[in-house]
Amino acid sequence: MGLKPTWFGTNAFESKRPPLASRKFTSKAVEAKMSKVKAAIKDPELAWLFENCYPNTLDTTVNYSVKNGRPDTFVITGDINAMWLRDSSAQVWPYLPLIKEDTELRSLIKGVLNRQAACVLIDPYANAFNAGPTGSEWDSDRTDMKPELHERKWEVDSLCYPVRLAYNYWKTSGDSSFFDEHWQKAGKLIIATFKQQQRKNGQGPYHFQRKTEVASDTAPNGGYGNPVKPVGLICSIFRPSDDATIYPFLIPSNYFAVVSLKQMAEMYLVIGRDKQTADECEAFSTEVRNAILKYGTKQHPVYGRVLAYEVDGFGNQLFMDDANVPCLLALPYLGALPNHDPLYQNTRRMVLSEANPYFFKGKAAEGVGGPHVGMNYIWPMSIIMRALTSNDKAEITKCLHWLKNTHANTGFMHESFNKDDPADFTRKWFAWANTLFGELIIKVQKYYPDIL
Repeated sequence: MGLKPTWFGTNAFESKRPPLASRKFTSKAVEAKMSKVKAAIKDPELAWLFENCYPNTLDTTVNYSVKNGRPDTFVITGDINAMWLRDSSAQVWPYLPLIKEDTELRSLIKGVLNRQAACVLIDPYANAFNAGPTGSEWDSDRTDMKPELHERKWEVDSLCYPVRLAYNYWKTSGDSSFFDEHWQKAGKLIIATFKQQQRKNGQGPYHFQRKTEVASDTAPNGGYGNPVKPVGLICSIFRPSDDATIYPFLIPSNYFAVVSLKQMAEMYLVIGRDKQTADECEAFSTEVRNAILKYGTKQHPVYGRVLAYEVDGFGNQLFMDDANVPCLLALPYLGALPNHDPLYQNTRRMVLSEANPYFFKGKAAEGVGGPHVGMNYIWPMSIIMRALTSNDKAEITKCLHWLKNTHANTGFMHESFNKDDPADFTRKWFAWANTLFGELIIKVQKYYPDIL
């Protein structure tokens, strides 16, 4: 790959973790899991990458406290000092399996749930929040900004991720106490916001414009996005990459909403004893799923029936994929489709081919990127997601090889790297990609230990 291995000229792989006293949070269960998995990895560089990446969210991005007798956790993304609803959920996700044996870790994640519910109640349309009412560099955006908001880009998945985290926290720990009046109120606001953005009764209250030279950082048509025909799908004016959609019915995010609405139905029924809201969620989930199958698929000349990335309900469809999750590649990871489903398999083959304009093959690796960083930049997240959604040992091995050879001697995953030169990368501190890599190694160690 043209890069000398990190240990070239040194004695060993030295840990890149902050010194113990400088870590934001230490979990006994995470440390124990890390030691156990690391010991099972034969490749020293892979073991070192795992040790650096898996605890990165806890080491560097969480601020835990107790407010009004309740846990409260603010989680930054890494090099951006703000909390995204999506990233914060994804960053702590790989630690969920350990909360039964670590009460402090359980409190930390419960604190994320509490903070997210508070954020949704401040503004369900915002994607990123400040730690307090401090204002942000984006205060001049033409939208209904508030001092608590870092950014106000409406993304359907921003409301799905907190549901996913809450539901799986409950299922893993058996603790339903987070589902209090605050969370239930936030949950109902999520449902109402999704309904508003079906746009059956006009465009709804949300609009967004930014003074910028970057077209994907603002929304057309007075900030309401390109027109849609109300067919039951939910508008997302921005993608999980924080880039504007071309056609506002973003299919991966709508599929994620199908899953989230079913999870909310179960929580409202079982924990909240609220059959009316549960039934509403079930019916809504079915409506969105049926609309995806009706408006979001097409017979591809090479790959058979596949899913579009975005549609508008008028018949226009966009065929591509973006590395940020939710994406088409990640649908099984999010519980939206089984990975043996023919519709998913056809779509996957299309996404991992030249038929996807953001699929890049270079000297260093192959994988999916996206408009957010631009042409010829592969996101490690896409390689990790490809491996997480594969049952093919050869494919998983190949993905691990690419990840190992593209961290540019830093010991961490990045947002993206140049397909021909991993030393040309973006974001040296991106906790989501780091923890997701940790999740992959744990899964491989469990199911395919011989690969490591």
